[in-house]
Amino acid sequence: MSRPTDLTLPPCARAYRLDTERGSFAVHDARPEGAPIGTAVLVPGFTGSKEDFIALLEPLAAAGFRAVAVDGRGQHESPGPREEQAYAQRELALDVLAQARAVREADGGPLHLLGHSLGGLITRAAVLLDATPFRSLTVLSSGPAAIEAAQQARVRMLIDALGRLDMESVWQAMRELDPPEAADAATPPEIGAFLHRRWLNTVPEQLIATGRQMLEEPDRVAELSRTGLPVHVVSGAVDYAWPVPSMDAMAVRLSARRTVVEGAEHSPNTERPEKTAEALTGFWSGVG
Repeated sequence: MSRPTDLTLPPCARAYRLDTERGSFAVHDARPEGAPIGTAVLVPGFTGSKEDFIALLEPLAAAGFRAVAVDGRGQHESPGPREEQAYAQRELALDVLAQARAVREADGGPLHLLGHSLGGLITRAAVLLDATPFRSLTVLSSGPAAIEAAQQARVRMLIDALGRLDMESVWQAMRELDPPEAADAATPPEIGAFLHRRWLNTVPEQLIATGRQMLEEPDRVAELSRTGLPVHVVSGAVDYAWPVPSMDAMAVRLSARRTVVEGAEHSPNTERPEKTAEALTGFWSGVG
């Protein structure tokens, strides 16, 4: 999971609920001082939330972009039903399209879409349903198909546990499996408390359904290529969910811009936010 390093919103951002035709979603909305030159919708990954993008908000706004980070249905502060079918990939993709329409009502300029990890699969599905609202798609630490085998085993264990145990019990079991460097003792207390609270707020059926998506996702790169939408593939230099060479190859197949953020792993958005924001805004500026 992404671990935010700071939970304080910058002065350019505010938290509120974004009303759409598919429901209300918790968002963090950062705006530049003047009229934005473009707007980006930021979609988090598996077990994630809008807070995973806090470190990006100020540099994106400083570059002239409005950035709206969302909690998807069943994630953290956006409630969702206790039914797995509510979290089918198509349903989540339709939510993204509704969020994009609601965001664009306020700013009619270029609209860019970004998905981190699982969010990359969901945003890809949204674009394949309807690419017309968007000027570009950025897939951040997300690959062409299912996650790699070693991570599949971990996700299967989690899905099994979620089917048998309550969320608190699963949280404690996950902490026991964490490597020593990820232990709560090495995490600032306020961040550790937030990660725990976010986990308990997340709907377990959402995690089960989206976990299965990461296990079963087909390769849809050729479909995405046919949309003609400009794509940016961004990752750290190391990734445990999708091997970096697989993202390199995906970028070639898409004729996409490729950025590797040195010094980052699966979450460049929290690990190297300034460099990540620089790469994002450079791409968005280049495609209009």
